[in-house]
Amino acid sequence: MLSHSRCLTRNFGRSLSAIRQGNNVLARRATAALSASHSITFNNTVKSDPRSSIFQIQYFRTSVAYRDEVVTVKTPAFAESVTEGDVRWEKAVGDSVSEDEVVCEIETDKTSVQVPSPAAGVIEELLIPDGGKVEGGTPLFKLRKGAGAPKAAEPPKAEAPAAEAPPPPSAAPPPPPPPSAVGPIPTTMPPVPPVPAHAMDTKPVSAIKPTAAPAAPVAQAEGGAKGARTESRVKMNRMRLRIAQRLKEAQNTCAMLTTFNEVDMSNISEMRKAYKDAFLKKHNIKLGFMSAFVKAAAYALSDQPAVNAVIDDTTKEIVYRDYVDISVAVATPKGLVVPVIRNVEGMNFADIEKAINLLGEKARKNELAVEDMDGGTFTISNGGVFGSMFGTPIINPPQSAILGMHGIFDRPVAVGGKVEIRPMMYVALTYDHRLIDGREAVTFLRKIKSVVEDPRVLLLDM
Repeated sequence: MLSHSRCLTRNFGRSLSAIRQGNNVLARRATAALSASHSITFNNTVKSDPRSSIFQIQYFRTSVAYRDEVVTVKTPAFAESVTEGDVRWEKAVGDSVSEDEVVCEIETDKTSVQVPSPAAGVIEELLIPDGGKVEGGTPLFKLRKGAGAPKAAEPPKAEAPAAEAPPPPSAAPPPPPPPSAVGPIPTTMPPVPPVPAHAMDTKPVSAIKPTAAPAAPVAQAEGGAKGARTESRVKMNRMRLRIAQRLKEAQNTCAMLTTFNEVDMSNISEMRKAYKDAFLKKHNIKLGFMSAFVKAAAYALSDQPAVNAVIDDTTKEIVYRDYVDISVAVATPKGLVVPVIRNVEGMNFADIEKAINLLGEKARKNELAVEDMDGGTFTISNGGVFGSMFGTPIINPPQSAILGMHGIFDRPVAVGGKVEIRPMMYVALTYDHRLIDGREAVTFLRKIKSVVEDPRVLLLDM
């Protein structure tokens, strides 16, 4: 009798909690389990059946409670240095998305943050307009979970265009006949698949493009006849605005001065040519010139710590660093980014090449995080990849100096009293004259020149 009363209490409590939650189906299942357990207890077979009824209740509750659930997706948390961003939608209301598919992109001052869908489903509502500003934790959109939702939404779209066309109306009213109609008319099958695709594509755009499309040919025809000129205006994105602001800050704050030198690339080119295959085979990455300049810069920064230092304008102090974090400028379609290679002083050529390749891939795929660009004690900008011959880079605040690399061109130079054609590169160092004197700047640039022209200097620590 004691076990009988315990079983009744347990099952009766579960049925009450189910009724309170408003789950009628669950309540009926719990009540059935209650009566079943009562009769079974009377027959002294309590230890197996009540547990099975409990498991049935738990499973049924999970399947009912989360069917067609609508969730609100919020803006992910930003880094400490980022407070807000602009939303750029890649999906519209009614679009079906798969799990981890990108729904929108948030442009911040430093990078773009992609917001993926947490589950497969259909977008119910966009809570922020395109271009709207958001902060961390701001609700972005509502998503109806479940793979069945997008399938149910598609048939109405297919019926709408069928009703609009003049010939199909007679075939559209009866839904059952289509299977039989498919047999006698095989020629109509190929056009059918594109119909839903066009309907989905034209739905978001039909309100804008159809009116502009007919006007465009007329305008072009008139423009061709009269020779009219046009112009367009594009709003600056947040990253471009931030780049402009930081460059202007550097110009207004730093006392910038640039010193130049030229580097004979003969030895480093021969070393690369001799060992590039073996280097690729061992490290699975190509040997480039950038690693030589990054390593040379780290060597020169340790020799001239003032170039690696920075002025703290709030406390009026000079901050000297005993580590070297080099920012490498990378051009992307959205603007210039400067990911950071950290602790370069302890890296070899292979480590530097791997770090540059990894950061470059992330920048091209727009996957750089704010943490990848925070910090940095010195910057290297390589305009030579675009064919630049000469230029003066601008300091990347709050740093105190930047090295500008340029293109390699064959030029006549005097070598041992004779004129020879050598591959030469101009290099430029822009520095903050408030902190770095001309002696340190010139010595720093000559140190880089000596290391690149003869890498054996690194081995001999000269």
